[in-house]
Amino acid sequence: MAQKGQGPTNRDKALKNSGKALDQNKLQDMALRYVSRYATTRHKLRAYLQRKLREREWADETPAEIDQMVERFAELGYIDDVLFAKNKAIALANRGYGIRRVQQALYQAGVEEGDDSAALQLSDRQKWEAARNFARKKSIGPFAPEKYDREKCQKQLQAFIRAGHGYDIATRYVFAKPGEEIDESC
Repeated sequence: MAQKGQGPTNRDKALKNSGKALDQNKLQDMALRYVSRYATTRHKLRAYLQRKLREREWADETPAEIDQMVERFAELGYIDDVLFAKNKAIALANRGYGIRRVQQALYQAGVEEGDDSAALQLSDRQKWEAARNFARKKSIGPFAPEKYDREKCQKQLQAFIRAGHGYDIATRYVFAKPGEEIDESC
């Protein structure tokens, strides 16, 4: 058995031997399977295909045409970064996350600036609903069974901020009395 740090690991061998060497047709088939299974972005599809090329050998003499394939899939409508961004923003708002958290998720998914504008506008319009969802889920403020002490409120405020909400919205919910209606005008 090889010592740590010496030679390829079993996992590396398994990845190299996980299939036959790839050519352009096999790579395209893998890409089609990926986009049919997962909502994705150009960036995520490109990263997936590059990872597959690292894991398996390339059989053709010409280099892989990953960028052209990704752009072709976008032209055909298999990938739509704008739609992905909108769906991600809606899903995160329903889970109680604010606009900053949505921005972070879109950045991590590789959604380019400009493609994210409609999603960020949608997230901004839903900021109060998202905050209400978060407060309800975490039993904060108007959804709390009782008024909490200052230390507990500070922790709840920090959780609200980490969830991507603005300070003004977070304080309105955190420092509200149980059962109190929140004024959403601003």
